[in-house]
Amino acid sequence: MKDLITSIARALVDDPEQVRVTEVEGSQTTVLELRVAKSDMGKIIGKHGRIAQSIRTILAAASGKKRKRYVLEIVE
Repeated sequence: MKDLITSIARALVDDPEQVRVTEVEGSQTTVLELRVAKSDMGKIIGKHGRIAQSIRTILAAASGKKRKRYVLEIVE
């Protein structure tokens, strides 16, 4: 899942080298923390949060196969 989020984020931003995704494992859920350059935050979030919500929807659909819940947090 980390690779999926990384590849989506790198395709959206101007500075793909600044994209960092870290996994925080829990017993039932895994939190994926996405960090991008400050100038690219708007491109990841989108107008009214639509792009961020779309990324979360893709993550939820892909996590169904692994039978584990993944949560995406966009961190400054």
